[in-house]
Amino acid sequence: MIAFPNAKINIGLNITSKRADGYHNLSSCFLPIDWKDALEIVPAGQFEFTSSGLDIPGDSSGNLCVKAYELLTEKHHIPPVKMHLHKVIPMGAGLGGGSADGAFALKLLNDQFEIGLTNTQLEAYAKTLGADCPFFIDNKPKLVKGIGEVMEDISIDLSDYSIVVVFPGIHVSTKTAFTGITPQEPTYDLKTILQQSPKSWQGNVVNDFEETVFAAHPEIQKIKNQLLDLGAGYASMTGTGSAVFGVFGKDEDLEKVRVNFKELVAWS
Repeated sequence: MIAFPNAKINIGLNITSKRADGYHNLSSCFLPIDWKDALEIVPAGQFEFTSSGLDIPGDSSGNLCVKAYELLTEKHHIPPVKMHLHKVIPMGAGLGGGSADGAFALKLLNDQFEIGLTNTQLEAYAKTLGADCPFFIDNKPKLVKGIGEVMEDISIDLSDYSIVVVFPGIHVSTKTAFTGITPQEPTYDLKTILQQSPKSWQGNVVNDFEETVFAAHPEIQKIKNQLLDLGAGYASMTGTGSAVFGVFGKDEDLEKVRVNFKELVAWS
């Protein structure tokens, strides 16, 4: 069986409080986008994990696809498989590609071996893999709170828009990004403002990490400004960076955007 784990972007990302366990509570909207890895899982005599595409640093034992298999093997005694991950979504970009891979591995294994887990059960398993993983089980626009596990459906009509994502190839340290954060509740109601035109989001819907990350990497801020100059109604860094996205009206000429950036994906 094969699936195509997709990336996500954050529309707004506010750190609202620090928890007693050291984690931070957040408020954000997670939106799936059409930038995808490929994951294939087939039965095998013994477990094997291979990858291609972008180089994945570290030992494969730490890969979330492997951890997903180990989790379901422990709980449901599934047989060995061969997993192959073709990596396209860049890592360290704030796009959630690794989390998507882990979540899609859970879903594929559930289907492959007819385990019968519901989405609620899969989300509970996904939470043990990582804070962003539960989102990719339902894989629909969500208002997200807590550490990422408290989700609410939200309808966002972007049928008249295209989303362009630019990845500058910069790795942003999450630890560094958090150094400039003072947790506080946002001054806007995200659910309400997202029902308005993306042009109204600019200056109102913010990513708290931009100030610190832009100071350390001004070239990322430059990309955001370029997207706005090229006609984006709204532009923002996603996650802790370094990817930046712009929301363009369908009547905008995206060719002028393509000639300015080499690494991008447009989603309609």
